[in-house]
Amino acid sequence: MEMNDMILVSVDDHVCEPPDMWDGVLSPEWKARAPKLVTRDDGTNAWVFEGQQIPNVGLNAVAGRPKEEYGMEPTALSQLRKGCYDVDARIDDMNVNGVLGSLCFPSVPGFCGELFGRNDDKELARVMTQAYNDWHIDAWCGSHPGRFIPLAIPMMWDPKLLAEEVRRVAKKGCHAISFPDTPTGLGHPSLHSDHWEPFWKACADEGTVICMHIGSGTGMALNEMDAPIEIMITGTPITLFGVATELTFSEVLRKYPDLKFAMSEGGVGWIPYFLERADYVYEHHHGWTHQDFGDKKPSDVFKEHCVTCFIDDDAGVRNRDLIGIDTLTWECDYPHSDTTWPLSPEKLWRSMKDVPKDEVDKITHLNAMKHFRYDPFSVLPREECTVGALREKAKHVDLTPLAGGGGKPPSDYAKGYVTIGDIVQQLSSAYSVAWDNGPEAKEAGTSSNTSDPRRA
Repeated sequence: MEMNDMILVSVDDHVCEPPDMWDGVLSPEWKARAPKLVTRDDGTNAWVFEGQQIPNVGLNAVAGRPKEEYGMEPTALSQLRKGCYDVDARIDDMNVNGVLGSLCFPSVPGFCGELFGRNDDKELARVMTQAYNDWHIDAWCGSHPGRFIPLAIPMMWDPKLLAEEVRRVAKKGCHAISFPDTPTGLGHPSLHSDHWEPFWKACADEGTVICMHIGSGTGMALNEMDAPIEIMITGTPITLFGVATELTFSEVLRKYPDLKFAMSEGGVGWIPYFLERADYVYEHHHGWTHQDFGDKKPSDVFKEHCVTCFIDDDAGVRNRDLIGIDTLTWECDYPHSDTTWPLSPEKLWRSMKDVPKDEVDKITHLNAMKHFRYDPFSVLPREECTVGALREKAKHVDLTPLAGGGGKPPSDYAKGYVTIGDIVQQLSSAYSVAWDNGPEAKEAGTSSNTSDPRRA
């Protein structure tokens, strides 16, 4: 097997929503109340919804920039690669990277639809959530059959409505839905509460994977404000260690044997130790904690229920037998700064070149196809889906770096390096972020939820 023979399916990418997204999915009355993209006096873009300005047009969407400019925070669509928000251009950018399929998380509404769900008008929230899901499934994913795995956003405020939406979108072919990695972080009951029972049952019934993206409930891994930014970037994926622990020791996975969760953008190198530690804790302590896994170990339950993914994780690939080869999937993270685009095949092949072909196929596409009920080969010839074949179609794609693309700089570098505080201040300034829900935030017309960099 050669690098060009791989078939790549990414289970974690992101879409920057286009300004015409509501066309055809909302009636004129509801469209008048939908988020609208505006250009402000300083040339930057913002989405406006119910009197709030949400300038998150492309949070960290820096794909295509020189690495020296990754810290420049985009503040307008004109500063992004067109593939961030235009679906035809996205297909070009997937082809040039040799990527067949992609699952895209949202930007403007937040990972879990917080922009809509926090609105006091719950009928408006319901309509907008359904409209977003219809746009994503029908317009974004439906425009290029076989190229996308659709992902719905949830109605977090009502578990019964949430369950109904799971069943509704499943009929449209969508078998993935986002959900906060820590629901209490968004003010909802915990995973251990009976509150979510209708949702768990609907997902189990419909074969819908629950996708928990890093930062969607816990926020980013912030330390001291004067600490180097690398500390946050390095530590954030491992926040899913705690999420994995919550899931594994909850009763949810044992109650619903068909339920699946995806650990999105968390990497996999830490999983062997997590599984070893979970088994040790259960064996050593269950006599007094009264946990009961029957004839299974916690590691068995995790492997049966949890889908994992990585961008570039040689340690994880080398320990794939300890993680569970059937749980491993790959991600590109386009267009965020961790992405390996447009050299994802080259980066991945360094870890894969000595792996048996059947295991390469599982990690690169077969596991994703199985877990997300995604079958690109039903509409696309398999021989046209390889890295080599897709890149042949993309010779026209311009890869000229977006140097000097503009945006908000991370700092003045007065300290010699960029700190966590610099990035918090950068995003506060660029997005007019308010850190609370107080009157000042409302008077300023800002959103204190969807643009909070700690939940990026």
